[in-house]
Parts: sequence; structure tokens; C-alpha cells
Amino acid sequence: MSNAYFKVPLPKNEPVFSYEPESVEKDQIKKKLKELKEQKIEIPLIIGGKEIRTGNIRECIIPHDKGHVLATYHIAGEKEIEMAIDAALKAKREWQNMPWPHRAAIFLKAAELLSGPWRYTLNAATMLGQSKTVYQAEIDSACELIDFLRFNVYYMTQIYNEQVDSTTEAWNRMEYRPLDGFVLAVTPFNFTAIGANLPTAPVMAGNVALWKPASTAIYSGYYVMKLLQEAGLPDGIINFIPGSGSMVGDKVFSNEDFAGIHFTGSTKVFKDIWKMIANNLEKYKAYPRIVGETGGKDFIFAHHSADIDVLVTALVRGAFEYQGQKCSAASRAYIPKSMWKRVKEKLIEEIKTIKMGDVEDFRNFMSAVIDQNAFNKIKSYIDYAQNSKDAEIICGGKCDDEKGFFIQPTVIQSKDPNFKAMTEEIFGPVLTIYVYEDEKIEETIKLCDESTPYALTGAIIANNREAIVKMEKQLSCAAGNFYINDKPTGAVVGQQPFGGARASGTNDKAGSKLNLIRWMNPRVIKENFNPPQNYTYSFMEEK
Repeated sequence: MSNAYFKVPLPKNEPVFSYEPESVEKDQIKKKLKELKEQKIEIPLIIGGKEIRTGNIRECIIPHDKGHVLATYHIAGEKEIEMAIDAALKAKREWQNMPWPHRAAIFLKAAELLSGPWRYTLNAATMLGQSKTVYQAEIDSACELIDFLRFNVYYMTQIYNEQVDSTTEAWNRMEYRPLDGFVLAVTPFNFTAIGANLPTAPVMAGNVALWKPASTAIYSGYYVMKLLQEAGLPDGIINFIPGSGSMVGDKVFSNEDFAGIHFTGSTKVFKDIWKMIANNLEKYKAYPRIVGETGGKDFIFAHHSADIDVLVTALVRGAFEYQGQKCSAASRAYIPKSMWKRVKEKLIEEIKTIKMGDVEDFRNFMSAVIDQNAFNKIKSYIDYAQNSKDAEIICGGKCDDEKGFFIQPTVIQSKDPNFKAMTEEIFGPVLTIYVYEDEKIEETIKLCDESTPYALTGAIIANNREAIVKMEKQLSCAAGNFYINDKPTGAVVGQQPFGGARASGTNDKAGSKLNLIRWMNPRVIKENFNPPQNYTYSFMEEK
């Protein structure tokens, strides 16, 4: 027991390396890419700290070079899922009783390791396994993950320091316990940082977790697990179980000790999970915490006062960085007719300069989409637009999956603001634009707000302050992260906590203490220094 209050270091956002020609970091990442490509690893389950091999094998491939196998990985079955639950619950008591500074130290050490010797390993694994350019990997698997680890520890201590008022007669105290049971983390392919944050945020608060990564991000996820083990994470606190979502869900959501889910993925899957939890509610020891970030149909809305260069840059970066595979990617835009001709010319001119290919060629701005299923889905939207009388492809549109899953940056102009590509989530490098009559801006803003079920991110581009004030208010429920004169992507931990509402999730804001509090179970303790010794009250003395 410690007789002191401890303060963790005040976090600062991790500096982003530039990887300029002839820089040390460029030399280091090139070496690590070569090293990882020259070996083929076997990825086991990690349950209770032990490596488990089931013999049910799948492959991790490079999306932009689909014939290259980076690793084989084992799939969890029902037996292994039950083992993971048992291992987590067995480790829980000692973990939750560990003094919080020691729990915090593990994640601060992991952040420091990632800032140093592990940086190039995680970045290279993300570049190869998820087809991210070096810059997109750097801001994700290095900087954002480091920020999540450091800032979440800091937020945890801020919550612990929040205490209730007391009197001279009674001392009131608040403690923040972990949840009663285990947490399931279901993580996506598109951000290594999210993959790591979803299990680590709950466990640093004293919980234990099962981690089911997306099948297309198991490669980087495995290296995250090895990083956490090197930082000193005890066995059984996070159990790494790649496997079928339905099988994991069946076993986890029927277990009485299920305490919560931390999820990022599709809206449909999240709704199905919520229904399963509701159907099993009578089985649980406590009401589970349900935290999820799901789909988006993110917008850019331009006012006629917008700077065209600012607008076009926001469109290109917002829609096509990481092949549009961000929950926050700009997928629809509303442009006034009075400026459309100039915007169209500039936009097409810029897109024609975009280079696409292997992430190891640093001249490339884009690479491949994640897998064959994603390629087929995105292509179907392009094909639909090509065959529609209500839309025209004004740029891109070509798809090629011979070597890798490559889709050109594509711009569709739609005559119909409710066109399929304007309202449905595509999750690829496809931007659909609706050109509106300047005098119909009010009804077009209403369309922007109401034409999709999502409310994740959005941006307005304008220089007229009155217009900015008005649009900010009119679109107040349309996006959980709202940007003015910027692209709707690139949220930074501690600066723009991330999350949306409506069909985009529970808006528990990853990258803030609002998320951390969801993994805590507060208890108030009152100690009475002058307890009553008789049950009667003075009002009862009436004659």
C-alpha cells in the first residue's frame, strides 16, 4: 500500500515522423518492411498467456500483392472461447486488486516501447497487412496508439480524482471499480490503434477482456499483443482469439459473466449484437455495458463563399486517403451550382495526379482496398452508377483485382440527392456529389441532415461567418465530429474525441475520459463520524 497520491505524466500528442527522403525513419521502415516480407510467421491464439494452436488455419495476405502470404493464423473454436473466458475470470481478481499505478505503468511502458523500438514493427505490419501508406500507418499504428495509451491512463487518473463533497460529520468517498465480469472487444481492420484501444481501455481500469480482431487485421493485432506482453501485461488479462464472429458471440453473450462489449464495425452487426444481448438479459449478473462505433455516410457541405482550393483538398484527402476505408471518410458532398464548374475542373485535375500502388513506393498516395469482399462491394456501387440515368461517373471508375484489390479514386455526380451512392455506406474510394441550386441551400442542408441514418462526421466549407453559424446549428445532430474548413477525417486523441450518434454508434468518444468512465462501476462510501443513537426525530416531539 502506498501512502501518497501519484500523478502520471501530463500526456502530449506523439510527434508524427515525416519519412522524408534520406531520413533515418525512412531507412528504418524500409529495412523493417523487407524483414517482415522475408519471413512467414505462424500466429497462435493467446489465452492465459499461452500460445494455443487449433490447427484450423487461415492466411494473412498483402492486399496490394494478394499472392504474398505474410502469416498463417489459428482460428478459435468453442473450446478455445470457453478457455479464454475462464482464463480472463481467473486473472481478474489479482488484476483488479493491483494498485492502479502499477496497472498504469504497464500501458505507459507500452507507449514508450512503441515510441521507440516497436514503432517500425507496428508501422510495417500495418502497411503490409492493411495496405496503408507510410504516413497513414504512422498516424495510426504509431502516433494514435501511443496517444490512446498515454491519454487513457491520464483520463483514468482524472476520474479517480473526482470525489464527492463531505461534511464534518460524514466522510464521503467515491471509488471506481471495474465491471463485474469480462469485456469483449470486437475490433475492425482499418485502424491498428482502434484494434488496440478497444481491449486496453477497459483493462487499464481493472477489467479483463477477450479480443476478437477482424480477420484482415490479425497480423498487426498479433504484434500489438506481443508489445503488451513485453510491457508486462500479466497473463489472462487480454486473451487474443481470432475467430468467427457468430461463434464468439454465441459463447460470450450466453455467459452469465459477460459484462460489456467494446465494438467498432458495421451498423448491422452492432444491432444484431444488441438484440442478442437483450435476448440473454436474464442470464447476466449485471446489465452489460454496450459501447460501439459503427457506420457512417460522412459529408462535406460547401457554401458559395468557400475557398475552392480548401474545398478540393478536403474532398481529395477526405475521400481517398487510405482508399476511403475510414469510418470518417468523406463519402458524399453538396456543392453549389454557382461554383461547381470550377470545383469540378480542379477536382478532376487533382485526382489525375494521384498515384496508386504498392505502399513500399512512397510516391503513392493510395493502395489497395482490404480484400476481395470489399473490392466486390465497392465495384458494385460503381457499376450501379455507370448503369444509372440519375448518375454520371466524372472521374475514375476502373477496378482491377489481378494482382491486388485496386480501385481508382472515383467521383460520381448524382442528379438525385437520395441516390444509392449518396445515402448508403460504401467504405471505399468513392465520392458522390450532388450539385444544388444556390437558392435551395436550406432544403439541401435539410437533405444532408435527414437523407441517411448516420451521424458520424461531417464538414462545412465556407468563409462567410453568418453561414458558418447557421450551418453549424442546422447540422448539430448530423455528426458527432463536425469540422469547419477541414476534411471530416483525422481526429486526434485528446483534441477531437471520436464518435457519432444515430446509426453511427453510442458516441462514447474514444480518446476522452467519457469512454474510460464506461468501463468503471462507481461505489460511494459514507463513513458517519457521529451516528444517531435513537430512531426518533425532533419533529416527533409535538405535544
